[in-house]
Amino acid sequence: MAKINQNDTVIATRTLRDLRSAKAEWSTRLLPATAKGQAVAETARIATLASSGFTRAVTPSPDDNLMGVGIGEKISDGRHTGIWAVKFFVRLKFPQSQIASRHRLPKSIGGMPVDVEETGLFRRLAPKAARHAKTAAPPNPQTKIRPAPPGSSVGFADPAQKIVMAGTFGALVSDRAGSYVLSNNHVLADENRLSPGSPIFQPGLLDGGDANTDQIAALSRFITLQANTGNRVDCAIAQVERAGLVTPSILSIGAPQGTTAAQIDMTVHKFGRTTSYTVGRITSIDTDVKIQYETGTYTFTGQVIVVGLNGQPFSAAGDSGSLILQRPSNKAVGLLFAGSPSHTIANHIEDVLQALKVSLA
Repeated sequence: MAKINQNDTVIATRTLRDLRSAKAEWSTRLLPATAKGQAVAETARIATLASSGFTRAVTPSPDDNLMGVGIGEKISDGRHTGIWAVKFFVRLKFPQSQIASRHRLPKSIGGMPVDVEETGLFRRLAPKAARHAKTAAPPNPQTKIRPAPPGSSVGFADPAQKIVMAGTFGALVSDRAGSYVLSNNHVLADENRLSPGSPIFQPGLLDGGDANTDQIAALSRFITLQANTGNRVDCAIAQVERAGLVTPSILSIGAPQGTTAAQIDMTVHKFGRTTSYTVGRITSIDTDVKIQYETGTYTFTGQVIVVGLNGQPFSAAGDSGSLILQRPSNKAVGLLFAGSPSHTIANHIEDVLQALKVSLA
C-alpha cells in the first residue's frame, strides 16, 4: 500500500492514522456495497433516461450525490492550502442553504479538517457503441500497429454481436507461462462475462479492428468484480498469440522502468486510446469510490485519484486500461479504470500485479 509522505509537516500535526480511521469510518457509513440487482436496475434506468435526452437530477442526499471518501489536500477557493483533510467527492457541490440538515456532510471530524470536492459522476472509461455506428477517422492509437504497443486500442468481440467496444492496452506483463496484454476486466473480460480463451484484438473493433485478422491475444484470467463487497482492482490479462506481435514500449513514453508507490502531489503521465498523451497530478492515494458499470455500481477501496494539469482532463472514455507512470522516471504507479470529466481513478499497480500474479515485462 502506498504511503503519504511522513515528512510532510502538516501530516505530522494530523496523524495519518487518524485520517485513515476517519476516512474508513465515513466510507463504511456512506458508501455501503450495492446489491447487484438494485445496481443493475439503477444503471438501466440512468441509461434509458440518457438515451431519451434527459439526465436524472442529482439530489444533495449522500446516497445519490456522494462518489467517494478519501484523504487529500484541502482546496479553498481554488487554492492549495497545504493542509491534509478527509475528502468527500460529490457529483455536484450544493450551497449549504439547499442541503437538508440530515444530508449535510460534517465540517470537521474529530478536529480534523474536511474538504468537499465536486467530481461529476464516476464511470468506467471504456466506450461501447451499437454495431454499425459511425465513428470518426481514428487517430494514431486507434489504428492497427505492429508490433502492438501499450497505449493503443484493444478490445474483445461481443459474442452476441450487439455492441462493439475499445479500451487501452496498458502494459506488457509476464509470468513463467508467457507474456500478456494487461488492461481492465471491463476492457478484456466484459465485466466478468467472457470466458478464458476469448479473442482480444488490436485495434478494438470499435476502432475498425478486423475479427478475422487482428487478434493479438486470448483472455487468460481476470479478477472478478464483486457486487456486495469492496473491490481493490479492475484488471485482466490476455496471453499474447506469438512472440514479436507486441512490444513493451508505451506510445510516446517508452517501456516502464519498474514500479513505485503512488504519492500525493506526484506528477504522472499516461498514453491512452482516446486522449493520447496527458500529464496529471496525484491528489489522493487512499480514496474509496463507487463506480457505475454496465452490470451495476461497484465500490472500490484505497484508490488513486489523478487530476490533469493546466485545467486539461487526464482521461476520457476509452482510456480505461492505460498504465499511469511517474514522470520522468517512467516507474509505473497505477492502472487507470474509471473517472469523470475532471477526475481520473486508478488501481495501485502493485495491487494489480499481485492480484494477477504477473510482473511488468
